[in-house]
Amino acid sequence: MMRDATARATGPTFDQIRRRAYELWERNHQPMGFEIEFWLMAEKELRAERDRAAKAEATEGGDSLPPQQA
Repeated sequence: MMRDATARATGPTFDQIRRRAYELWERNHQPMGFEIEFWLMAEKELRAERDRAAKAEATEGGDSLPPQQA
């Protein structure tokens, strides 16, 4: 359980982002020159998934998450 909390705190790994960015690039017909856009999109998706999972886990466990600051 501690490993899960640490993973959420640190965010997605370089390899996770790389794989997701590649998947997005392939799904969008492999356009050239959009590496940064796909990287950022992948990172955003993975962080959102992580946040949704953390909220679901907290709801199931009865824990409340502290409010997030922008």
